[in-house]
Amino acid sequence: MKLVTLATCNLNQWALDFQGNLERILESITEAKNKGARYRLGPELEITGYGCEDAFLEEDTFLHAWESFAEIIDNDLTEDILCDIGIPIMHKNVRYNCRIFVLNRKILLIRPKLFLANDGNYRESRWFTAWNQKRPVEDYHLPHIIRKITNQQTVPIGLASISTRETVIATETCEELFTPNSPHIHLGLDGIEIITNGSASHHQLRKLDQRLDLIRSATTKSGGVYLYANQQGCDGGRLYFDGCALIAINGEIVKRGAQFSIEDVEVITGTVDLEEVRSYRGAIGSRSVQASQANPIPRIPVNFELTTARRIPPSNLEIIPYHTPEEEIAYGPACWLWDYLRRSGSGGFFLPLSGGADSSSTAAIVGSMCKMVIKAVASGNQQVIADAQRILGEDHSYLPTNPREFANRIFHTCYMESENSSKATRKRAKAIASQIGAYHLNLNIDLVVSALLSTFVTLTGKTPKFRVKGGNDIENTALQNIQARIRMVLSYFLAQLLLWVRGGKGSLLVLGSANVDESLRGYVTKYDCSSADINPIGGISKTDLRRFLNWAVDYLGYTSLVDVIAALPTAELEPVTKDYTQEDEADMGMTYEELSRFGILRKIYRCGPVSMFEKLVYEWNHLAPSEVAKKVKRFFFYYSINRHKMTTLTPAYHAESYSPDDNRFDLRQFLYNARWTWQFKKIDQLVQELNSEEKN
Repeated sequence: MKLVTLATCNLNQWALDFQGNLERILESITEAKNKGARYRLGPELEITGYGCEDAFLEEDTFLHAWESFAEIIDNDLTEDILCDIGIPIMHKNVRYNCRIFVLNRKILLIRPKLFLANDGNYRESRWFTAWNQKRPVEDYHLPHIIRKITNQQTVPIGLASISTRETVIATETCEELFTPNSPHIHLGLDGIEIITNGSASHHQLRKLDQRLDLIRSATTKSGGVYLYANQQGCDGGRLYFDGCALIAINGEIVKRGAQFSIEDVEVITGTVDLEEVRSYRGAIGSRSVQASQANPIPRIPVNFELTTARRIPPSNLEIIPYHTPEEEIAYGPACWLWDYLRRSGSGGFFLPLSGGADSSSTAAIVGSMCKMVIKAVASGNQQVIADAQRILGEDHSYLPTNPREFANRIFHTCYMESENSSKATRKRAKAIASQIGAYHLNLNIDLVVSALLSTFVTLTGKTPKFRVKGGNDIENTALQNIQARIRMVLSYFLAQLLLWVRGGKGSLLVLGSANVDESLRGYVTKYDCSSADINPIGGISKTDLRRFLNWAVDYLGYTSLVDVIAALPTAELEPVTKDYTQEDEADMGMTYEELSRFGILRKIYRCGPVSMFEKLVYEWNHLAPSEVAKKVKRFFFYYSINRHKMTTLTPAYHAESYSPDDNRFDLRQFLYNARWTWQFKKIDQLVQELNSEEKN
């Protein structure tokens, strides 16, 4: 047997937090060594944090990156362990996203990223340049601060591998795994036995299986060992990086880290037998033919062995469990909220709690976060304990032990009722707040609404009316919106003062609770209580939230959500009469299921009005073509006239790939010709053709 022990990790790095990032890197290397590993892999751009964005255009970022790297190698920490570290590097006045291999205080290789991520949430080519694969390995001149430590003037930079006494290691970075012609294909054919990937891959509902399938595939056809490291936590933006560092051999997973965790550092080690790789590869004749014709990858020789005299048994294969989407909603946004809370300097959260599905889902996610914190405290996590004490302004003697007690200190909710609110929603809001443990208030906003209406009447001499009382649509919408916007103003007022009222210090982060479907349709009031500091459900569909609420009843113990689930969605902004009750789906003119489908076709399948109609007319064959056309036109009309709302959309946890977030993800104009003259005319022609075909 040829046993080697390898380490990979999940690190909760934070953009531009050079001190914190350095400490977490040092801790991970120390832990890897203590576990007997001779190789340690870290996440992409771990020294700076992945999400620095335009800070990568600043020279300071590169300077501080080298300063941090100098701290790593200016001691014996890299003695007898090969470390693979993510760092941005400027070479010949060009910025590259790089991996840097270091051993015994010496730099062995700088390996730039070959393929950059430039779709969806990623804009890497704005800050970096991809390394040309045909470019030879060349000399990189080290900065003075590093030369003093390593006594090296230059080191190799380019596409190469590290050749130890008994094996060969090479790396690829994040996006390179997802490309059709991935580097690991050529690396494996050239006899490189250990392939690694330092990544910054974000969480998205139902995405993990894709990532794991690609990693398994990387070594199933050609054999080999594959290590994967990932960023974990919130790097400072809308994305949550979900960890799942792992080690695989010949297409099988032998070790995997946590997907959702509030641990800042998680090191995973595995012991694998290189003889298994050689046996596996040698038995595949077709691979041998291709390998014999492979273009050689330059090798950097190093007088070092990954095998040691320390006897560590080989790791057993793991059965990989997948979280359900409901569990992903419970844990992913909860971890994201915890990072925001502990890093923002705020003292907790404030949520306008309506008793409806969306705000109740947000409350349940905060409850899930509190449970995760208490679980981490019980396990002795000193970082979580210190963060909780700092948030609450408590001394080191305080130890949170109960999720409801902890929630009561950091989570504040308020039911803001008007004359249009019902007793049922007030009761539901109080019940869910009580089960979670939130500090809950009830507030009647009618006096404030009346004062504003009186001001308007005095100013204009006109009195607007609701539609059910004889007003038109413009009056009706204005009277609804003023209630919603007053709630936003009151939310921020309460968020700034409630801790002071309770004898504490600081202020609260205001949580939004508009789901991705309502944002897509524009079924929110601009600058209402959906305008907030952050929104944990802003990238989650109404359909998934309903499933999550059912899950939370059984697994979080929030039985009060049963009544929320059973209730019809309503904004409660219009008067209820004998013949009329406001309902969200009736207001929108489409169901939430239909709205999700519109969003998926618009963004993921890149459909305009005509191609969307052509798909849905067959998919929704229970409807006449004219009905499908009517729904598609209605969707695009309201999407168009409300697109401007996306420019002020609250920063939301990214969970769905059809998010309409104008700021980072969905780069489309916000001023449309809402009549879609050419496109809608084409749909009408198609409807006529389909109707003619049916008659014939």
